[in-house]
Amino acid sequence: MSTAVEMEQLTSGASNRIIPVLKTLRIPLIFIRSMILCLLVTLFPRRRHSQRVVAAVENSFAASPSAAKTARRRSVWRSEEEDTLRRRALAETLDMGFETGDGEIQCRWSASLFFGVRRNALFCRSWFPATDELKGILIIIHGLNEHSGRYVQFAKQLTSCNFGVYAMDWTGHGGSDGLHGYVPSLDDVVADTGAFLEKIKSENPGVPLFLFGHSTGGAVVLKAASYPYIEEMLEGIVMTAPALHVKPAHPVIAVLAPLFSLVVPKFQFKGANKRGIPVSRDPAAMLAKYSDPLVYTGPIRVRTGHEILCISSYLMRNFKFVTVPFFVLHGTADKVTDPLASQDLYNEAASKVKDIKLYEGLLHDLLFEPEREEIGQDIINWMETRLDSIAERTLVRKQ
Repeated sequence: MSTAVEMEQLTSGASNRIIPVLKTLRIPLIFIRSMILCLLVTLFPRRRHSQRVVAAVENSFAASPSAAKTARRRSVWRSEEEDTLRRRALAETLDMGFETGDGEIQCRWSASLFFGVRRNALFCRSWFPATDELKGILIIIHGLNEHSGRYVQFAKQLTSCNFGVYAMDWTGHGGSDGLHGYVPSLDDVVADTGAFLEKIKSENPGVPLFLFGHSTGGAVVLKAASYPYIEEMLEGIVMTAPALHVKPAHPVIAVLAPLFSLVVPKFQFKGANKRGIPVSRDPAAMLAKYSDPLVYTGPIRVRTGHEILCISSYLMRNFKFVTVPFFVLHGTADKVTDPLASQDLYNEAASKVKDIKLYEGLLHDLLFEPEREEIGQDIINWMETRLDSIAERTLVRKQ
């Protein structure tokens, strides 16, 4: 069986050829510097004098632009590390449990850290029914700029129907490592999803697994399920408003994005930020989202935007190779991702089991719309239908 680390690189163009070259150039520069220092020590054997020379050379290096760059990088790294710890502390303090009116606990929940393919710490949550009865498990992959803690009400609905739930904050999101809102590689997010799924599978042998993704998380889930070893672990995937046909705000952005993602990957590109576009018709849900300190509300970062364009383009070209059972849900009034792309996926996919539901007039964040209970129930009904179908086939084989 392949591992998540061996997964095909999605952005395997210029970025994957140039970045290794730039990194390789650092090695001869370090070697040359070492040779100069050794030569000076050899030419000036007297200890006191050589120490002064070496110190002078080291001071010159310290005063060089490269040393200043190193100092700046350390400062930025410390700042990012502090921000990560702050976000993780916030994520840990969120109460993800839920009680009945008489105070009875309805589920068992926990939070933990999972180390991804780059050994980065990813913040995870889980919810399980208070009873031992378990129909299956749904793994939630959230959308861009949000975090797993936003799905507590959906988890409540799932556990009430005897489904277990796991959720993972991807890199740069929620309580996970990384600069807030920055995704250096969606390939890594795909690989992390596969590795997380393998861990859950090993800890819950024999329990049917489903994978859920919203928006960019939907694209991640679809890409992950295209790997046979991941598809084999799943009974199906569910996607709400998947990012399948993403276009830049201006055509020139698509041309410049690959270069800018190499040169200034963390730069915040205000021109690509879709400010003011409502994602829910529920004012309370909108207020809760954009006042949440764990939700990134700044302009999109260049590399993040480039990665979204890449995965969207890749998936659009490969709809016909999709074989995993899936259920895609989309609001027809969504202005963030394209409901027609979800229809194209349904029309072109080779999956034997595929379903689509378009909700007239609904916006992007379907599970935060006023109809969220109905939408959640549609997802639960689809998973239960899948489980019934699998049980029937198993029974026929035994007979």
